[in-house]
Amino acid sequence: MRVQVFAIFSALLLGLLCHPAISAELPDTIDRIRPSIVAVGTVMPLRRPSAQFMGTGFVIGDGRMVVTNYHVIPELIDTAKKEQLAVFSGRGKNATAHMARIVKSDPDHDLVLLDIGKAQLPAMSLAPATAIREGKEVAFTGFPIGMVLGLYPVTHRAIVSAITPVVVPSNNSRELKAKQIMRMRNKFEVYQLDGTAYPGNSGSPVYESESGRVVGVLNSVFVKDTKETILERPSGISYAIPVRYVHELTSEITKQP
Repeated sequence: MRVQVFAIFSALLLGLLCHPAISAELPDTIDRIRPSIVAVGTVMPLRRPSAQFMGTGFVIGDGRMVVTNYHVIPELIDTAKKEQLAVFSGRGKNATAHMARIVKSDPDHDLVLLDIGKAQLPAMSLAPATAIREGKEVAFTGFPIGMVLGLYPVTHRAIVSAITPVVVPSNNSRELKAKQIMRMRNKFEVYQLDGTAYPGNSGSPVYESESGRVVGVLNSVFVKDTKETILERPSGISYAIPVRYVHELTSEITKQP
């Protein structure tokens, strides 16, 4: 009997020591990835406030690349008044502005890659491009409502509640909007999350709670325009662009850290 108990205990101990899934709890994960979460916006010296946040982004690769949503980038930047695209790192009053430039964009999947020059920030790792399963526990960290709450990243838990087409077909062709028609030409699947996101969250990394690896990019506008146009208030549902499209965006430019 003692031999059997010892054998069972040894097997359990060996399994725990060798199990690859053992990792930090979410608070530890947040502490680790927080320096990689940045705000994306513009700076203009003569404007008050001089900085404006448009959305969230996250650092990847060599620490000089930032991923965010394409719709976060302003259509027009007033260069005559010295307005510049910028990425903001740090927290609260200790925030630092880094001038940024667009390296590559993917409007179809609402993604853009920015270069922040000589600055080098801690980078997040990307999960493999393969799809994750429904029911997967994830978290997302970003800046909801932009400058209203300041540069203090906020984290929400969620699960991947569904993997769904980016556009839901309409029962009546007259109900279709131009954006829906355009996106129906390039349909792809997105992750539906059971968590509420706000416009400032656009571009936030959606990551595995245990490992911190990015599995998607939160999108609170691009998808909702085509799936939830009738909703005027947050519905408790959010969407994320799968990380496979981040891999495609960066495949020729940057390597995993």
